[in-house]
Amino acid sequence: MSNAREPPRFFGFSAPHGAIGDFHGVLIDILAAKFYNERMNVYLDYAASAPLRREVLDEMLSSAELFANPDSLHAPGRLAAAALLAARDKISALTGGADVYFTAGGTEADNWAVRCLGEGDILLSPIEHAAVLESAPLRGGEQFFAAVDGDGIVSADFEHTMPESVGLVAVMGANNEVGSLQPLEELARAAHARGALLFSDCVQAACSQNLREIMRHADAISLSAHKLGGPKGAGALVVKKGVKLRPLIAGGEQERGKRGGTANLAAAVGMAKALELADAERAAFCRLTKALRDLFEDALLRSLGGRIAIDGANRVPNISHVTFAGASSPLLPLLDLKGVYASGGAACSAHAARPSHVLLAMGRSAEEAERGVRFSFGMQTTREEVLFAARAVIDCMQPL
Repeated sequence: MSNAREPPRFFGFSAPHGAIGDFHGVLIDILAAKFYNERMNVYLDYAASAPLRREVLDEMLSSAELFANPDSLHAPGRLAAAALLAARDKISALTGGADVYFTAGGTEADNWAVRCLGEGDILLSPIEHAAVLESAPLRGGEQFFAAVDGDGIVSADFEHTMPESVGLVAVMGANNEVGSLQPLEELARAAHARGALLFSDCVQAACSQNLREIMRHADAISLSAHKLGGPKGAGALVVKKGVKLRPLIAGGEQERGKRGGTANLAAAVGMAKALELADAERAAFCRLTKALRDLFEDALLRSLGGRIAIDGANRVPNISHVTFAGASSPLLPLLDLKGVYASGGAACSAHAARPSHVLLAMGRSAEEAERGVRFSFGMQTTREEVLFAARAVIDCMQPL
């Protein structure tokens, strides 16, 4: 009789045994079944990416028949162009009638906004996504930073100190690590009083916040579909009508002549459907994820007390960022081995062994900034999963 064992399956996918992973310096056999929990696998990393929704996939598959280039002038091309226009109009309606420019994701949308909106220097918060922070030097001119408090909130006081040379203020609607919600109405008022535009990365905010309300204040926002159950590689830069936007990619008349390249029709259609669903389900999403988040945090606080700190105050309902006293980087792989999947912050910087720039800006020490774990919840998350995850965290903390 063979002693061979079937490889473990995670979310319907299988892989061979013996795959070795290096997780923050900890070598583990990431697919060794005897070490992994076989009862339950709990995905709590929705802030990194949400599962593709069936309704979105169906919409994308229906657009597959429209294979012609939307810029072609023949009948098949016009059908594809009509579908692209419908997707654009749907997102425009969901954002208060703004102009919608499709991109290959939130990172590209951030780069486009930072480099091509407004004139002059830029003022930004130090807790922005890397796509904003690292594209700011490419804008040219100087960079100025607005301070944040211990909860990751930007104050509108910069109105009195902002140099006259600043033409763009960039503050994200909701922080992607700790979930802090920014007072965008106050920030917009302060920026506009000094003649600057306000751009807000709303990639993390879109699933729980009213984008029409945000666009009443912001001059432009960035969005990403896969945070909402849409396809990866689909994003948009949404710009208030009348706001000047410089071109990003030369080589075609697509996106009003500002981003050359054949449109990804399926991605655009999928993104529009994902945003439509998120808008319709916002109240239910907020109610469910807040209840799950509170249940999770209450369970941790009851058992671990002063050994943890819940970061942030005014937060989106679906993110719980916890700093663990006495814990260090092995906590995440230990949770992974127990079948609980969380993250140390933004997925795009998960492989960088350095303290969180967000927590450092919030006044944490370098040591504290290395001890944070982000747990994020979605509509598919269950109460049973949350309690299992909390128990796993508590068990992992016992020997630390």
